[in-house]
Amino acid sequence: QVQLVESGGGLVQAGGSLRLSCLASGSTFTIYTQGWYRQAPGKQRELVASIGSDGSVNYADSVKGRFTITSEKAKTALYLQMNSLKPEDTAVYYCNGRRRGGMNYWGNGTLVTVSS
Repeated sequence: QVQLVESGGGLVQAGGSLRLSCLASGSTFTIYTQGWYRQAPGKQRELVASIGSDGSVNYADSVKGRFTITSEKAKTALYLQMNSLKPEDTAVYYCNGRRRGGMNYWGNGTLVTVSS
């Protein structure tokens, strides 16, 4: 089992920055890929950014050039640096770890609110 705990959310004005952290514990060696997802009110959860098993990164078009995902080598921590925040970035942000067989681990989420 893997436990994921997010932190770093909060209220920020448009144009501001936040850094989200996700600390992983347990059998982190089983994590194959990592990512950040978000879910805005009334919308489906969507992928924000991910890191593949080979270290490759992928971003949603809406955050490219503004957000940066990084990870510790042992997959014990995952970060999301968010710059130039927009009101449409307001959402609950979830940390994800996925095993090779497809099983997902999720944190409880951290709320990001961007005011205009």
